[in-house]
Amino acid sequence: MYWQKRFERPNPDRDLEEEITQIHTENKDYGYRRMYRELRHNKKILVNKKKVQRIMQKLGYQVTSFTRKSRRYNSYKGNVGKIAPNKISRHFNTTVPHQKITTDTTEFKYYEVDSKGRMNIKKLYLDPFLDMFNSEVLCYSISKTPSAVGIL
Repeated sequence: MYWQKRFERPNPDRDLEEEITQIHTENKDYGYRRMYRELRHNKKILVNKKKVQRIMQKLGYQVTSFTRKSRRYNSYKGNVGKIAPNKISRHFNTTVPHQKITTDTTEFKYYEVDSKGRMNIKKLYLDPFLDMFNSEVLCYSISKTPSAVGIL
């Protein structure tokens, strides 16, 4: 058949495959985008990025260090700051006024219409101070930014 003659042809991408293999041995974490940029800009080889992707798939070069799970956002930064000692020990009630005062920051979202009629989301932060004797609000502060100025 006519299509069987293709098997006897030499590989036209042999030089490109060798170049990609050489770059891959030096940089295991290069995907097809970085491989394409390396070939195009540093090695001065004019090649299509789809061809680079196809050759890398054919050679089985898969990047394992940048998977979706490894790039998931995590805001944990370890132990930051000083941890205060637990003096209340979950005993929130007291018989003496002003003995235990607590605070918390609450975020409120609201909409504000600008001069062009567009609705913008704005935020306000409420910092109330509660007396644990009778759950009375002693004082509060409202600000546009969350800060510890009212607490300190």
